[in-house]
This record gives sequence, C-alpha cells and structure tokens, in this order.
Amino acid sequence: MRHVYLAATGQNRGKTTVSLGVLDGFHRRGLSTGFLKPVGQRTIIEDGVPADEDAILMKHVFRLPEPLGQMSPVHIPRGFTQAYIEGAVVEDLPALIRAAHAAFTDRDILLIEGTGHAGVGAVIGLSNAVVAGMLGAPAVIVSEGGVGRPIDEIVLNASLFERHGVKVAGAIVNKVDLDAKPGLAHTLERGLARHGIPLLGVLPYRPILSNPTLAMVLEGVHGETIHPGPDLDGVIGGIAIGAMEPRHMLQRIGPRSLVIVPGDRADVIRAIIGAHEDGSDDGDGALGLVLTGGYRPDEAVLAAIRAADVFATLVPEDTYQVASELHDLLVKTHPADAGKIAEIKALLWEYLSIDRILDVAEEARFD
Repeated sequence: MRHVYLAATGQNRGKTTVSLGVLDGFHRRGLSTGFLKPVGQRTIIEDGVPADEDAILMKHVFRLPEPLGQMSPVHIPRGFTQAYIEGAVVEDLPALIRAAHAAFTDRDILLIEGTGHAGVGAVIGLSNAVVAGMLGAPAVIVSEGGVGRPIDEIVLNASLFERHGVKVAGAIVNKVDLDAKPGLAHTLERGLARHGIPLLGVLPYRPILSNPTLAMVLEGVHGETIHPGPDLDGVIGGIAIGAMEPRHMLQRIGPRSLVIVPGDRADVIRAIIGAHEDGSDDGDGALGLVLTGGYRPDEAVLAAIRAADVFATLVPEDTYQVASELHDLLVKTHPADAGKIAEIKALLWEYLSIDRILDVAEEARFD
C-alpha cells in the first residue's frame, strides 16, 4: 500500500481543504483510498464514538467504510495533556496508531493527516514528525500565501521532519492571490528548490473556501433568526465588531461583512441599516448582523431590519464569545457545506498535481 503524510506549517493553513482535494483526486484516479488522522485535537462524539472532526468529515464526504475508531485512534480532549504529563494516561498511544495504520493495508493508498505544525503533539510524545517517522510515511507540507513566509515556514518544519528520518517529498502553498501575482508560483518553486523541496501546487485564494455562508453562521451560533435576508447561501466577506460610535463603525465595515453588535446598540444597528438603505455603503457594506448579549432591539429597530431585508440573528452570548465561535467557522469545513466542498474538489483538481503526490506515495509503498 502507498501512503503519504499531509502536514502543515501551523493552524488554519488549509490542511483540511487540501485533504479533501487530495482524497478526491485519488478517487478520480480510481484508487481505493483510506484516511487516517493519527492524533486529533478537535474531538466530536458521533454515534457514541469520539473522533477528530476531520475524520468525521472525510468519512461523510467520501463514504469511507472504516470505523471512526480506526480513522481517528488518538484524540486529545481538554485536560488530556496535563493527565499525560502527570502519568495518569496509561494507554500505549503509539501502539493504537500503529494498529490503526496497519488495518488499512487492503487499500491502494492511505492519506494520513497531521495536526498543526511538525512539532504539535510533542508534549505527549506524538509530534507530527514522530508519527510520520514511526509510520514510515513521506511528508507533504502545506503553507499559505506570500513569498518569504511560506518558504521560511516550510524549511523550518522540514528540518524537524528530517531530524526524525522523514522524507519531505514536497510542499503546497495555499491562499495565493494569483490574479495579482501571476508569477508567484514560479518564484516559490525556485525558492523551495534551493532547499531541495519540490513545489507540488499553488492554490488560489477563494473567499468561499475561507469564509462561511450565512446559513452556516446560523447553524454555528444557534441563534434566533430575526430575519433571514435575501440569501442564506451568501458568503460573508469578513467579520466586524460593532463596539464603537456609529460613524467610526461604518468606516470599518468591509465588503459583505458580518457585524457582531450588542443587541442594545440601537444607534449602531440603525446606522448600518441606514447605510444599506440609502446606498452610502455603495451596496457592498454589511451582509448581516449578529445581535449579542440576548438584548432584543425594540420593535421599531426590528422592523427596520426586516424592511431593509438584512440578515440578523439574536444570540445570548457576549460579543467576544460569539467572535471566537465565528472564528472557528471561518477556518473549518463541515459535512453540510456541499457548495464549499464541491468548489474545493474542483479547485484542487485544477491546481494540484495529484500524479506527483501519487509518485511521492509510490516511493514509500509498504506491505
């Protein structure tokens, strides 16, 4: 069986996005494909089984038959790290990973997805570099936009993988503005080549791949729908916090922003609605409102929101907590995100060299 270890240079670099595209590419090549998340940090309970959310995502999207316990053998819930350091964890964690890995030998190819940068997991003796070395899998490292930053990050992570005997077979740079910098791919390729690291793909930035839809916002914050607006499938352009005077707030609202504002700030809410109605936001201002603190605006304000046909939801949490929850939505993909998943598959099929990744995996074939 062939296998490859997909790593990243840090959080939110697009590793889950790349995993979706790579698995789709393997399937398009007619290969029987497995997915393994050896160490997971974001655990969800599904049908009574704890598993990393990426394992659950891949199982649903690609209808993978393996049980979640095999796809996600080790997960780190809150308090686990301290318990491990204090000696309260007695399970042989490496053995769990080896057993899960060995159970995939009937597959043509196995995608192994790491967690964060090369050193994440070192605190429990299972850094990405250690796990990849233990499984004998070559690493492909995902970074994101720029020139100096991705090369620096990739080289730094590569050094730790190589220290553990892991071959770094290539890199993928995500979220690149190829329209503004059409020659950047060539520059990155030359820069990485100086360190002996092949560039396997450069992925263009697409808002839908980074930002949630309004429907996803509703699902994520579990709010009361004040008004759905004209299109719940609309993708937000960013997040703005409505915690200042209205005239200052309007200057800080970017195109298609979702504005988080306390429900008792009628002045800010009215200013946003007014700019939407009179066109002073050039028709590209706030896409919607998240009203926080459980403060319900008076009926006149609610009527203005509905008349302006602007999305609004009311939540009991405070502004800071809601902003944190929405940050998670900005960077994660969920099984229900059908449009986003379809675009990910199409984008990576176009911009990523699946055959080169298969070549990488072929060199690390094991029985």
